Amino acid sequence: MTARVARTGVLRQPGTVLFGPGERRHLPRLLAEVGRHVLVVTDARMAGVAEFEDLVAAVEARGITVSVFAEAEPDLPRENVLAVVDRYRGSGVDALLAVGGGSCLDLAKVAAAVLAHGGDIRDYYGEFLVPGPGLPVVTVPTTAGTGAEVTCVSVVFDREKGMKVGVASPHLEPYAAVIDPELTLSCPPSLTAATAADALTHLVETFTDRVKDVTPEFLAGHLYVGKNPLTDIFCRSGLTLLNSSMESVVADPSDIEARSATMLAAYNAGMAINTAGTAAAHAIQSPIGALTHTSHGFGVGALLPYVMRFNLPVRVAEFAEIGTLLGVADPGSAPLDRAKAGISRVEELLETVGCPTDLKTLGLRPRDFSHVADQAMRATRLTANNPRDLTHESVVEILRRGWDDDRTWWSV
Repeated sequence: MTARVARTGVLRQPGTVLFGPGERRHLPRLLAEVGRHVLVVTDARMAGVAEFEDLVAAVEARGITVSVFAEAEPDLPRENVLAVVDRYRGSGVDALLAVGGGSCLDLAKVAAAVLAHGGDIRDYYGEFLVPGPGLPVVTVPTTAGTGAEVTCVSVVFDREKGMKVGVASPHLEPYAAVIDPELTLSCPPSLTAATAADALTHLVETFTDRVKDVTPEFLAGHLYVGKNPLTDIFCRSGLTLLNSSMESVVADPSDIEARSATMLAAYNAGMAINTAGTAAAHAIQSPIGALTHTSHGFGVGALLPYVMRFNLPVRVAEFAEIGTLLGVADPGSAPLDRAKAGISRVEELLETVGCPTDLKTLGLRPRDFSHVADQAMRATRLTANNPRDLTHESVVEILRRGWDDDRTWWSV
Protein backbone atom coordinates (compact mmCIF):
# COMPACT_ATOMS: atom_id res chain seq x y z
CA MET A 1 0.00 0.00 0.00
CA THR A 2 1.41 3.39 -1.02
CA ALA A 3 1.39 6.07 1.66
CA ARG A 4 -0.44 9.30 0.79
CA VAL A 5 1.99 12.20 0.35
CA ALA A 6 0.94 15.39 2.14
CA ARG A 7 0.60 18.66 0.27
CA THR A 8 3.60 20.98 0.32
CA GLY A 9 3.94 22.85 3.60
CA VAL A 10 5.34 26.38 3.56
CA LEU A 11 5.92 28.74 6.49
CA ARG A 12 7.58 32.14 6.92
CA GLN A 13 8.33 33.48 10.38
CA PRO A 14 10.61 35.78 12.43
CA GLY A 15 13.86 34.38 13.77
CA THR A 16 12.67 34.66 17.38
CA VAL A 17 9.21 34.86 18.97
CA LEU A 18 8.73 35.39 22.69
CA PHE A 19 5.22 35.11 24.09
CA GLY A 20 3.74 35.64 27.53
CA PRO A 21 2.87 38.19 30.22
CA GLY A 22 5.94 40.22 31.16
CA GLU A 23 8.12 38.94 28.29
CA ARG A 24 8.97 42.51 27.23
CA ARG A 25 11.76 42.12 29.79
CA HIS A 26 13.80 40.50 27.01
CA LEU A 27 13.80 43.58 24.78
CA PRO A 28 17.07 45.19 25.99
CA ARG A 29 19.00 41.99 25.28
CA LEU A 30 17.36 41.43 21.88
CA LEU A 31 17.97 45.01 20.76
CA ALA A 32 21.59 44.94 21.95
CA GLU A 33 22.15 42.04 19.52
CA VAL A 34 21.32 44.21 16.50
CA GLY A 35 21.79 47.90 17.28
CA ARG A 36 23.39 50.71 19.19
CA HIS A 37 20.93 53.44 18.14
CA VAL A 38 17.32 52.22 18.13
CA LEU A 39 14.39 54.11 16.66
CA VAL A 40 11.18 53.33 18.53
CA VAL A 41 8.08 53.67 16.36
CA THR A 42 4.75 54.11 18.17
CA ASP A 43 1.66 56.33 18.34
CA ALA A 44 0.70 59.19 20.62
CA ARG A 45 -1.59 57.07 22.83
CA MET A 46 1.00 54.41 23.51
CA ALA A 47 3.79 56.93 24.06
CA GLY A 48 1.91 58.27 27.10
CA VAL A 49 1.46 54.89 28.80
CA ALA A 50 3.67 54.15 31.81
CA GLU A 51 4.66 50.73 30.48
CA PHE A 52 6.06 52.38 27.35
CA GLU A 53 8.18 54.79 29.36
CA ASP A 54 9.50 51.91 31.45
CA LEU A 55 10.30 49.94 28.31
CA VAL A 56 12.33 52.80 26.80
CA ALA A 57 14.16 53.33 30.10
CA ALA A 58 15.14 49.65 30.25
CA VAL A 59 16.56 49.78 26.72
CA GLU A 60 18.53 52.94 27.48
CA ALA A 61 19.87 51.33 30.67
CA ARG A 62 21.51 48.76 28.40
CA GLY A 63 23.62 51.56 26.91
CA ILE A 64 21.54 51.85 23.72
CA THR A 65 20.72 55.28 22.28
CA VAL A 66 16.95 55.62 21.79
CA SER A 67 15.03 57.96 19.48
CA VAL A 68 11.22 57.95 19.48
CA PHE A 69 8.81 58.59 16.61
CA ALA A 70 5.36 58.76 18.23
CA GLU A 71 3.33 60.05 15.29
CA ALA A 72 2.11 56.82 13.70
CA GLU A 73 -1.47 57.14 12.48
CA PRO A 74 -4.20 54.55 11.82
CA ASP A 75 -4.27 52.96 8.36
CA LEU A 76 -0.60 53.93 7.90
CA PRO A 77 -0.59 56.92 5.54
CA ARG A 78 2.38 57.16 3.18
CA GLU A 79 3.17 60.52 4.80
CA ASN A 80 4.20 58.69 8.00
CA VAL A 81 6.81 56.73 6.08
CA LEU A 82 8.11 59.89 4.42
CA ALA A 83 8.36 61.62 7.81
CA VAL A 84 10.34 58.81 9.44
CA VAL A 85 12.76 58.52 6.53
CA ASP A 86 13.26 62.27 6.24
CA ARG A 87 13.89 62.67 9.97
CA TYR A 88 16.15 59.69 10.62
CA ARG A 89 18.06 59.01 7.40
CA GLY A 90 21.73 59.57 8.17
CA SER A 91 21.09 59.76 11.92
CA GLY A 92 22.96 56.58 12.78
CA VAL A 93 19.80 54.59 13.55
CA ASP A 94 20.70 50.94 13.00
CA ALA A 95 17.62 49.08 14.32
CA LEU A 96 13.93 49.75 14.90
CA LEU A 97 11.59 48.80 17.72
CA ALA A 98 7.89 48.90 16.84
CA VAL A 99 5.47 49.21 19.74
CA GLY A 100 1.75 49.47 19.02
CA GLY A 101 -1.00 48.27 16.75
CA GLY A 102 -0.76 47.12 13.16
CA SER A 103 -0.03 50.55 11.69
CA CYS A 104 2.91 51.11 14.04
CA LEU A 105 4.36 47.71 13.22
CA ASP A 106 3.82 48.13 9.48
CA LEU A 107 5.42 51.59 9.59
CA ALA A 108 8.57 50.26 11.23
CA LYS A 109 8.90 47.43 8.72
CA VAL A 110 8.66 49.61 5.61
CA ALA A 111 10.69 52.47 7.12
CA ALA A 112 13.46 49.96 7.89
CA ALA A 113 13.51 48.97 4.22
CA VAL A 114 13.60 52.55 2.88
CA LEU A 115 16.23 53.65 5.43
CA ALA A 116 18.42 50.77 4.30
CA HIS A 117 17.91 51.02 0.52
CA GLY A 118 16.80 54.58 -0.20
CA GLY A 119 14.17 55.75 -2.63
CA ASP A 120 10.48 56.24 -1.94
CA ILE A 121 8.15 53.67 -0.41
CA ARG A 122 6.30 53.69 -3.74
CA ASP A 123 9.34 52.00 -5.26
CA TYR A 124 8.48 48.93 -3.20
CA TYR A 125 4.71 48.66 -3.74
CA GLY A 126 3.97 45.09 -4.79
CA GLU A 127 5.67 41.75 -4.24
CA PHE A 128 9.40 41.00 -3.98
CA LEU A 129 10.52 44.55 -4.84
CA VAL A 130 12.54 45.25 -1.67
CA PRO A 131 16.10 44.61 -2.91
CA GLY A 132 17.54 43.16 0.30
CA PRO A 133 17.30 43.05 4.09
CA GLY A 134 16.28 46.27 5.79
CA LEU A 135 17.43 47.47 9.19
CA PRO A 136 16.56 44.87 11.88
CA VAL A 137 13.07 45.32 13.34
CA VAL A 138 11.78 44.02 16.67
CA THR A 139 8.00 44.10 16.94
CA VAL A 140 5.95 44.48 20.12
CA PRO A 141 2.18 44.40 19.45
CA THR A 142 -0.19 46.16 21.83
CA THR A 143 -3.37 44.90 20.17
CA ALA A 144 -4.50 41.33 19.53
CA GLY A 145 -5.60 40.97 15.95
CA THR A 146 -3.53 42.24 13.05
CA GLY A 147 -0.74 39.66 13.20
CA ALA A 148 1.63 42.33 11.82
CA GLU A 149 4.19 41.40 14.47
CA VAL A 150 5.13 38.27 12.50
CA THR A 151 4.26 39.11 8.88
CA CYS A 152 6.45 40.27 6.02
CA VAL A 153 3.74 42.52 4.58
CA SER A 154 2.94 46.17 5.30
CA VAL A 155 -0.12 48.02 4.01
CA VAL A 156 0.26 51.72 3.18
CA PHE A 157 -2.54 54.17 2.42
CA ASP A 158 -1.48 56.33 -0.53
CA ARG A 159 -3.76 59.41 -0.48
CA GLU A 160 -2.81 60.49 -4.00
CA LYS A 161 -3.75 57.08 -5.36
CA GLY A 162 -6.80 56.93 -3.08
CA MET A 163 -6.12 53.34 -2.07
CA LYS A 164 -4.22 51.02 0.25
CA VAL A 165 -1.21 49.34 -1.31
CA GLY A 166 0.74 46.37 -0.03
CA VAL A 167 4.51 46.05 0.27
CA ALA A 168 5.18 42.32 0.38
CA SER A 169 8.67 40.89 0.71
CA PRO A 170 10.45 38.27 2.81
CA HIS A 171 12.94 41.08 3.59
CA LEU A 172 10.24 42.74 5.72
CA GLU A 173 10.19 39.81 8.14
CA PRO A 174 10.91 41.07 11.68
CA TYR A 175 14.13 40.04 13.38
CA ALA A 176 12.14 39.17 16.49
CA ALA A 177 8.62 39.50 17.89
CA VAL A 178 7.91 39.99 21.59
CA ILE A 179 4.25 39.34 22.34
CA ASP A 180 3.34 40.47 25.85
CA PRO A 181 -0.41 40.31 26.66
CA GLU A 182 0.02 42.75 29.57
CA LEU A 183 0.47 45.50 26.97
CA THR A 184 -3.08 44.96 25.69
CA LEU A 185 -4.68 45.76 29.05
CA SER A 186 -4.74 49.47 28.17
CA CYS A 187 -6.27 48.80 24.74
CA PRO A 188 -9.66 50.58 24.41
CA PRO A 189 -12.70 48.23 24.25
CA SER A 190 -13.65 49.25 20.70
CA LEU A 191 -10.11 48.54 19.45
CA THR A 192 -10.04 45.23 21.33
CA ALA A 193 -13.26 44.22 19.56
CA ALA A 194 -12.17 45.36 16.10
CA THR A 195 -8.80 43.61 16.24
CA ALA A 196 -10.40 40.39 17.53
CA ALA A 197 -12.75 40.47 14.53
CA ASP A 198 -9.73 40.93 12.28
CA ALA A 199 -7.97 37.90 13.79
CA LEU A 200 -11.08 35.74 13.41
CA THR A 201 -11.38 36.78 9.77
CA HIS A 202 -7.72 35.95 9.15
CA LEU A 203 -8.20 32.47 10.54
CA VAL A 204 -11.37 31.70 8.59
CA GLU A 205 -9.98 33.04 5.33
CA THR A 206 -6.64 31.22 5.53
CA PHE A 207 -8.24 27.92 6.59
CA THR A 208 -10.55 28.07 3.57
CA ASP A 209 -8.02 29.56 1.11
CA ARG A 210 -7.20 28.21 -2.30
CA VAL A 211 -4.63 25.39 -2.44
CA LYS A 212 -1.87 26.21 -4.93
CA ASP A 213 0.82 24.31 -6.80
CA VAL A 214 3.93 25.57 -5.01
CA THR A 215 6.66 25.03 -7.57
CA PRO A 216 10.15 26.46 -6.91
CA GLU A 217 9.44 29.16 -9.49
CA PHE A 218 6.12 30.08 -7.90
CA LEU A 219 7.61 30.24 -4.41
CA ALA A 220 10.43 32.49 -5.65
CA GLY A 221 7.98 35.10 -6.93
CA HIS A 222 4.94 34.98 -4.64
CA LEU A 223 4.58 35.74 -0.98
CA TYR A 224 1.13 34.17 -0.62
CA VAL A 225 1.30 30.53 -1.63
CA GLY A 226 -2.06 29.28 -0.36
CA LYS A 227 -3.53 27.06 2.30
CA ASN A 228 -1.18 24.25 3.31
CA PRO A 229 -0.64 21.75 6.16
CA LEU A 230 1.59 24.09 8.18
CA THR A 231 -0.76 27.10 8.05
CA ASP A 232 -3.67 24.78 8.90
CA ILE A 233 -1.99 23.96 12.23
CA PHE A 234 -2.01 27.63 13.20
CA CYS A 235 -5.60 28.09 11.99
CA ARG A 236 -6.91 25.20 14.07
CA SER A 237 -5.12 26.46 17.17
CA GLY A 238 -6.25 30.06 16.68
CA LEU A 239 -9.90 29.21 16.05
CA THR A 240 -10.04 27.02 19.14
CA LEU A 241 -8.56 29.81 21.29
CA LEU A 242 -10.89 32.52 19.98
CA ASN A 243 -13.95 30.34 20.47
CA SER A 244 -13.83 31.07 24.21
CA SER A 245 -11.49 34.04 24.60
CA MET A 246 -13.44 36.48 22.41
CA GLU A 247 -16.43 36.31 24.72
CA SER A 248 -14.30 36.38 27.86
CA VAL A 249 -12.21 39.41 26.89
CA VAL A 250 -15.36 41.41 26.18
CA ALA A 251 -16.98 40.35 29.46
CA ASP A 252 -13.86 41.28 31.48
CA PRO A 253 -11.16 43.31 29.65
CA SER A 254 -8.87 42.98 32.69
CA ASP A 255 -8.85 39.16 32.44
CA ILE A 256 -5.18 38.50 31.62
CA GLU A 257 -5.89 34.85 30.77
CA ALA A 258 -8.47 35.90 28.17
CA ARG A 259 -6.13 38.63 26.90
CA SER A 260 -3.35 36.05 26.58
CA ALA A 261 -5.53 33.56 24.72
CA THR A 262 -6.78 36.23 22.31
CA MET A 263 -3.25 37.46 21.68
CA LEU A 264 -1.99 33.92 21.10
CA ALA A 265 -4.85 33.39 18.63
CA ALA A 266 -3.88 36.62 16.83
CA TYR A 267 -0.29 35.38 16.60
CA ASN A 268 -1.55 32.10 15.15
CA ALA A 269 -3.57 34.08 12.62
CA GLY A 270 -0.54 36.18 11.71
CA MET A 271 1.53 33.07 11.12
CA ALA A 272 -1.18 31.67 8.85
CA ILE A 273 -1.72 34.78 6.73
CA ASN A 274 2.03 35.32 6.39
CA THR A 275 2.15 32.38 4.01
CA ALA A 276 -1.39 31.52 2.96
CA GLY A 277 -2.66 35.10 2.61
CA THR A 278 -6.03 36.72 3.14
CA ALA A 279 -8.74 36.65 0.51
CA ALA A 280 -12.08 38.16 -0.55
CA ALA A 281 -13.09 39.86 2.71
CA HIS A 282 -9.81 41.77 2.84
CA ALA A 283 -9.85 42.63 -0.87
CA ILE A 284 -13.38 44.05 -0.63
CA GLN A 285 -12.89 45.84 2.69
CA SER A 286 -10.09 48.09 1.48
CA PRO A 287 -12.22 50.25 -0.86
CA ILE A 288 -15.10 50.17 1.63
CA GLY A 289 -12.78 51.49 4.34
CA ALA A 290 -11.57 54.27 2.05
CA LEU A 291 -15.18 55.35 1.40
CA THR A 292 -16.65 54.97 4.89
CA HIS A 293 -13.60 55.55 7.12
CA THR A 294 -14.63 52.58 9.25
CA SER A 295 -12.15 50.32 11.04
CA HIS A 296 -10.44 47.55 9.13
CA GLY A 297 -11.35 44.89 11.71
CA PHE A 298 -15.05 45.73 11.77
CA GLY A 299 -15.02 46.05 7.97
CA VAL A 300 -13.68 42.56 7.30
CA GLY A 301 -15.89 41.19 10.09
CA ALA A 302 -19.00 42.73 8.53
CA LEU A 303 -18.15 41.16 5.19
CA LEU A 304 -17.26 37.73 6.55
CA PRO A 305 -20.80 36.25 6.83
CA TYR A 306 -21.43 36.88 3.14
CA VAL A 307 -17.97 35.87 1.93
CA MET A 308 -18.30 32.60 3.89
CA ARG A 309 -21.65 31.92 2.22
CA PHE A 310 -20.20 32.68 -1.21
CA ASN A 311 -17.31 30.27 -0.60
CA LEU A 312 -19.30 27.53 1.16
CA PRO A 313 -20.18 25.50 -1.98
CA VAL A 314 -16.49 24.85 -2.67
CA ARG A 315 -15.31 24.56 0.96
CA VAL A 316 -17.88 22.38 2.71
CA ALA A 317 -15.25 20.15 4.35
CA GLU A 318 -13.27 23.08 5.74
CA PHE A 319 -16.32 24.88 7.13
CA ALA A 320 -17.54 21.58 8.59
CA GLU A 321 -14.20 21.24 10.41
CA ILE A 322 -14.57 24.81 11.67
CA GLY A 323 -17.94 23.75 13.09
CA THR A 324 -16.22 20.90 14.91
CA LEU A 325 -13.37 23.11 16.17
CA LEU A 326 -15.89 25.62 17.52
CA GLY A 327 -17.88 22.89 19.25
CA VAL A 328 -21.18 23.41 17.44
CA ALA A 329 -21.22 20.64 14.84
CA ASP A 330 -23.24 17.49 15.47
CA PRO A 331 -20.82 14.65 14.61
CA GLY A 332 -23.69 12.60 13.22
CA SER A 333 -24.98 15.26 10.87
CA ALA A 334 -24.19 15.74 7.19
CA PRO A 335 -21.04 17.72 6.28
CA LEU A 336 -23.11 20.61 4.89
CA ASP A 337 -25.05 20.90 8.15
CA ARG A 338 -21.81 20.91 10.15
CA ALA A 339 -20.45 23.58 7.80
CA LYS A 340 -23.49 25.80 8.26
CA ALA A 341 -23.22 25.40 12.03
CA GLY A 342 -19.59 26.53 11.86
CA ILE A 343 -20.50 29.63 9.84
CA SER A 344 -23.29 30.50 12.27
CA ARG A 345 -20.91 30.21 15.22
CA VAL A 346 -18.39 32.54 13.54
CA GLU A 347 -21.18 35.09 13.14
CA GLU A 348 -22.14 34.66 16.77
CA LEU A 349 -18.56 35.40 17.84
CA LEU A 350 -18.50 38.53 15.70
CA GLU A 351 -21.76 39.72 17.24
CA THR A 352 -20.46 38.98 20.75
CA VAL A 353 -17.71 41.60 20.39
CA GLY A 354 -20.10 44.13 18.83
CA CYS A 355 -18.88 43.80 15.26
CA PRO A 356 -21.46 44.91 12.68
CA THR A 357 -22.58 42.01 10.52
CA ASP A 358 -24.09 44.00 7.68
CA LEU A 359 -22.69 46.63 5.33
CA LYS A 360 -25.45 49.20 5.78
CA THR A 361 -24.20 49.78 9.33
CA LEU A 362 -20.76 50.64 7.93
CA GLY A 363 -22.31 53.43 5.86
CA LEU A 364 -21.75 51.83 2.45
CA ARG A 365 -24.22 53.04 -0.18
CA PRO A 366 -25.63 50.89 -3.02
CA ARG A 367 -24.49 53.48 -5.57
CA ASP A 368 -20.90 52.62 -4.57
CA PHE A 369 -21.19 48.86 -5.12
CA SER A 370 -19.72 48.91 -8.63
CA HIS A 371 -16.79 51.14 -7.62
CA VAL A 372 -16.00 48.90 -4.64
CA ALA A 373 -16.11 45.83 -6.90
CA ASP A 374 -13.77 47.49 -9.41
CA GLN A 375 -11.26 48.33 -6.69
CA ALA A 376 -11.52 44.92 -5.03
CA MET A 377 -10.80 43.12 -8.28
CA ARG A 378 -7.55 45.11 -8.59
CA ALA A 379 -6.26 43.46 -5.38
CA THR A 380 -5.16 40.37 -7.31
CA ARG A 381 -2.65 39.39 -4.59
CA LEU A 382 -5.70 38.74 -2.37
CA THR A 383 -8.39 37.67 -4.83
CA ALA A 384 -6.07 34.92 -6.11
CA ASN A 385 -6.32 33.27 -2.68
CA ASN A 386 -10.11 33.05 -2.60
CA PRO A 387 -11.24 29.44 -3.08
CA ARG A 388 -14.08 30.43 -5.39
CA ASP A 389 -13.33 32.61 -8.41
CA LEU A 390 -14.37 36.23 -7.94
CA THR A 391 -15.81 38.43 -10.67
CA HIS A 392 -17.05 42.01 -10.66
CA GLU A 393 -20.59 40.65 -10.66
CA SER A 394 -20.04 38.25 -7.77
CA VAL A 395 -18.46 40.99 -5.64
CA VAL A 396 -21.47 43.22 -6.31
CA GLU A 397 -23.73 40.35 -5.24
CA ILE A 398 -21.75 39.87 -2.02
CA LEU A 399 -22.15 43.61 -1.35
CA ARG A 400 -25.87 43.52 -2.11
CA ARG A 401 -26.47 40.63 0.25
CA GLY A 402 -24.31 42.27 2.90
CA TRP A 403 -26.19 45.54 2.60
CA ASP A 404 -29.55 43.74 2.83
CA ASP A 405 -28.34 41.51 5.70
CA ASP A 406 -29.38 38.59 3.51
CA ARG A 407 -28.00 35.46 5.13
CA THR A 408 -29.71 32.92 2.95
CA TRP A 409 -27.43 30.11 1.86
CA TRP A 410 -25.61 30.66 -1.42
CA SER A 411 -25.49 27.81 -3.92
CA VAL A 412 -23.61 27.37 -7.18
